[in-house]
Amino acid sequence: MLFRIDPSRPVLLADQIAANVRRGIAEGTVAPGERLPPARELAASLDVSIHTVLAGYQQLRDEQLIELRRGRGATVREGLRPDRAALLGLVHDLVAAARRIDLDDEELVDLVRSAAAGS
Repeated sequence: MLFRIDPSRPVLLADQIAANVRRGIAEGTVAPGERLPPARELAASLDVSIHTVLAGYQQLRDEQLIELRRGRGATVREGLRPDRAALLGLVHDLVAAARRIDLDDEELVDLVRSAAAGS
């Protein structure tokens, strides 16, 4: 898997790392059960801190897209639906857009609820 990050973007590097994996899952270029690069190795190749990579991987674990196992690394969860990863990517984009216009969490949730009720 090819990771691309852009330090000049106003998006945290950990978020960019997580977005790379989400996109790979959604596009089918990263398969369920596939092992992600070791955090130390990825950090060195991207010239970022290992903590940055781990933060990105932890986001993905919290989203239930990957499993993290000490000593065994990070693997994409089996039985994962690519459309879930794609939807999570859109949610992250939505949250980022809301942050750019200073919308707080409650306002954002209200907007999503209104949109869901109207569809």
